[in-house]
Amino acid sequence: MKTRNFLIFLLGLLGFGAIGGGGVLIISPSGELIGMPLSIIQNSPFINFLIPGIILFTVLGILPIVLMYALIKKPKWQLPEFFNVFKDMYWAWSYCVYTGFALIIWIQTEMTVMKTVHWLQSLYMGIAILLLLVTLLPQVRLMYKK
Repeated sequence: MKTRNFLIFLLGLLGFGAIGGGGVLIISPSGELIGMPLSIIQNSPFINFLIPGIILFTVLGILPIVLMYALIKKPKWQLPEFFNVFKDMYWAWSYCVYTGFALIIWIQTEMTVMKTVHWLQSLYMGIAILLLLVTLLPQVRLMYKK
């Protein structure tokens, strides 16, 4: 139960942080509100921070919050189950794995586009690795095995 609670804590840390960060980028696509110049995304396909903000808000914000609920209440939702590649596991467990890899891809893409590393990227890379490690622990896997 303690490891499950730690997993839920990591999802909350990621989710609420991404909702805040993504929300600011949606409200202020120019990046002015948080002091991010558009020049840092000049090597990307985006003209401003709106699309990255929407992706951050939904994929790394809303999804982890939904997963927190799903890991606690275990709802039997058909749509997420359809995309569950680990058929012997509860869908929310699988989505924790997806979220960990999505965060790694997000951070790697950020660092590649920005051609620099910010301390927050290192922090969130650590969160991604922890998220995957905790999700893959035998006691967590057992808790969410079908």
